[in-house]
Amino acid sequence: MYVITGDPDPAAKNFDLVTLITSRSTPEPGLQPEQATILVMCNYPLSVAEVSAHLSLPFSVVTALLAKLVEDQRVEATAPVPVTAVPELGLLEAVIHGLRKL
Repeated sequence: MYVITGDPDPAAKNFDLVTLITSRSTPEPGLQPEQATILVMCNYPLSVAEVSAHLSLPFSVVTALLAKLVEDQRVEATAPVPVTAVPELGLLEAVIHGLRKL
C-alpha cells in the first residue's frame, strides 16, 4: 500500500463506500497511473466502491489515493444524501395537492 499511496493520510477516513467522486481536471504528466485512471473514469460520478472495483484495489488504498486528489482539488467528493434528509412520500403528495389547489 505504501508504494502506491505514500504516507497514510488522515483525510482518507472521511470516505464512505457510497461517497460519489467526480473529476474536476484531466490527468497530467507525473501523476501516478492509478490517480490518472481515477481522473479519467470519474468524468461522471462514481462511488468509492465502484472506483475500488474498477481499479481492483482495496478500499483503504483507493481512499488514500482519493484523499490526495481531493486535497489537490482534482476530484470532488460528495457525501450521499442521508435517508432522513429525503421528505416522506405523504408530505410530497400533500405539497403537490396544495399546489394544484392554487
